[in-house]
Amino acid sequence: MSGSPRFLTLADVSEVLNTSQAQVYALVRRGDLPAIKIGGRGQWRVESEQLESYIERMYAEARTFVENHPFAENEVDQDVAGPSQLR
Repeated sequence: MSGSPRFLTLADVSEVLNTSQAQVYALVRRGDLPAIKIGGRGQWRVESEQLESYIERMYAEARTFVENHPFAENEVDQDVAGPSQLR
C-alpha cells in the first residue's frame, strides 16, 4: 500500500483542487465527484482514485473545449485579463 491515504476529507480535496470546501461539497452533492458518508456524523470521504478520475475528466473536458474553440490571436481570455485589458 502506498503512503497516501485511500480516503480524503473534503478539506483535503479542497487543498488538492485549490478551491473551497463549499465548492467541493457542491461537486459531491451534484454527483460530479463520487464520495461516501461515514461515521455517526456522516462525514464525507472521497476515495483518492475517484479524485484522480475527476481530475482526468476535467482535463479531457478542457482538451475538448480547446479543440472545439481554437484560439485567435486577437482574443483576450477574460479568465486571465485584467479589467483594463478588456476595454
